[in-house]
Amino acid sequence: MSRYAMVIDTRLCVGCMDCVVACKTENRVPEGYNRDWITEELRGVYPDVRLEIRSERCNHCDRPPCVSCCPTGASHVHRGGVVLVTHDQCIGCKACIAACPYDARFVHPDGYVDKCTFCIHRVEKGLKPACVSVCPTHCMHFGDLDDPQSDVSKLLASRPHHALIPESGARPHVFYLT
Repeated sequence: MSRYAMVIDTRLCVGCMDCVVACKTENRVPEGYNRDWITEELRGVYPDVRLEIRSERCNHCDRPPCVSCCPTGASHVHRGGVVLVTHDQCIGCKACIAACPYDARFVHPDGYVDKCTFCIHRVEKGLKPACVSVCPTHCMHFGDLDDPQSDVSKLLASRPHHALIPESGARPHVFYLT
């Protein structure tokens, strides 16, 4: 069994937004909506200040609050721990949007909730997620947390890292190398 994760090296990310464009193109995300986005966070106090640039998205959590609150089962955990939404089961109630600590979901103009899927349709064919495959600085990595030889496992073992909002208890699977 796999547990997919994404690792992003914040020392290499330049905020070019190629990942955002690749996602929109690959997944036909409507204009005005995004499944992923770039965030800039300034940390520290002058003169010890650091800018962290992050590509953010659904964190495909181990304990996804969006799944447990879904009244229809449209939000569910797929193979590899990927959190998905079955569009024809979604009633657009927005409970999952309210439950997500990462603000990673939106109501698609067709009425269902949409979000990052880690491009599972590509991953199941042996390809990388679209965002990872186009990154010009190679700051994005995708793989199996349960495989100690995967790039993501090796990176997490070798570098300091953090996840966003760990206090939510959701146990996210997107990690940022610092």
